[in-house]
Amino acid sequence: MTSLDLKQEILDLKKSRNAVILAHNYQSAEIQDVADYVGDSLGLAYHAKETNADVIAFCGVHFMAETAKIVNPEKIVVLPDKDAGCSLEQSCPAEQLEAFISANKEKNYYVIAYINCSGAVKALCDVICTSGNAVKIVNQAPKDRPILFVPDENLGAWVIEQTGRKMDLWKGNCYVHVEFTRESIQRIKSEYPDALVVAHPECPQAVRLLADEVCSTEKMVDYCKNAPVKNIIVVTESGMLHRLRKECPDKNLIPGPTDRCACAECHYMKMNTLQKLRDCLANLSPRVEMEESIRKRAEAPLLRMLEQSKA
Repeated sequence: MTSLDLKQEILDLKKSRNAVILAHNYQSAEIQDVADYVGDSLGLAYHAKETNADVIAFCGVHFMAETAKIVNPEKIVVLPDKDAGCSLEQSCPAEQLEAFISANKEKNYYVIAYINCSGAVKALCDVICTSGNAVKIVNQAPKDRPILFVPDENLGAWVIEQTGRKMDLWKGNCYVHVEFTRESIQRIKSEYPDALVVAHPECPQAVRLLADEVCSTEKMVDYCKNAPVKNIIVVTESGMLHRLRKECPDKNLIPGPTDRCACAECHYMKMNTLQKLRDCLANLSPRVEMEESIRKRAEAPLLRMLEQSKA
């Protein structure tokens, strides 16, 4: 079956199932092109909450589809590949976080969880954040309680720099973004001396210090559109380049390299394919399911995030 045939079958299934296809910015170009909405974790959370569809086909990684299920318990949520995970989610198992909070009960932590975590971890937290709203969420945290920020230590460190708010950071990171190094970015900067650099806050500090702008994937779109130069080095997962090239056709968008390769790719994100998307819409499987007690507890900090994001 050709790619065009697959796309048509996906569109037909979407209509017959009353489904919506949500895709993260890091998905492959062909999946982005067939999706109803492409965006970052914050935008996807809003769309998942507001959709009238009966079925949500979530093209991303497991925690994203699980987030959609948390705010849509009555809907069918399917993920093209059930094994599409996340190194950040894996770095913070719920039982370890629960044990840490219990062992430090006297601190009365206000726990802020980056959305890149499991539903069970969300259920242990006071509020969720994304890279797009983390500064805003931390600024609204109670001033009389210490903050525990999980699971991304690089995003957390960047938020500390932006807010001046002291936080204790969980030792977790995105395996893709930590592959960028000061040396790899300096090399590409020397090839394009007039280029601006935009980097994701999941990058290590040494990389963030070389960037002209540090922001979420969604904010990268506006930054690249409005940049006063043609050449822009984009330091994040390579899937973002497809959307940027569609929305900023007048720019020369250069993937930030790592020491290992010319661009960084998340193998979890790329586990989803058009064929798997077609199959999950046809079979309504694999489905994302959650224990109701955990879902309910995880829903409260997620809704708190959506409300605080509007403030």
